[in-house]
Amino acid sequence: MSEPVAVRILDKEYLVACPDEEREGLVAAARLLDERLREMRKNHRMAPLERIAVLAALNLANERLQAEHEVNRREIELGRGLGQLEIRLQQTLKAMER
Repeated sequence: MSEPVAVRILDKEYLVACPDEEREGLVAAARLLDERLREMRKNHRMAPLERIAVLAALNLANERLQAEHEVNRREIELGRGLGQLEIRLQQTLKAMER
């Protein structure tokens, strides 16, 4: 059974239910969110906290989507490279059979 995890975001403590194996990730995510919110609040002093929170969430979501796109692009490149390597290997094996 998992115990609630206490995280601090902008000097407020939140108790979050979380499986034990996800505890470390939750704490790291809370730390990242806290850093982003503090940075945005510093740069947008007059903006309401709700707006800052939404902007931070949008920035984090955008970064995740960009990272996923980059992973997909690299997987495609890797697949192409492996395909080309397989063709060269087959050609080499055929040449060795002659």
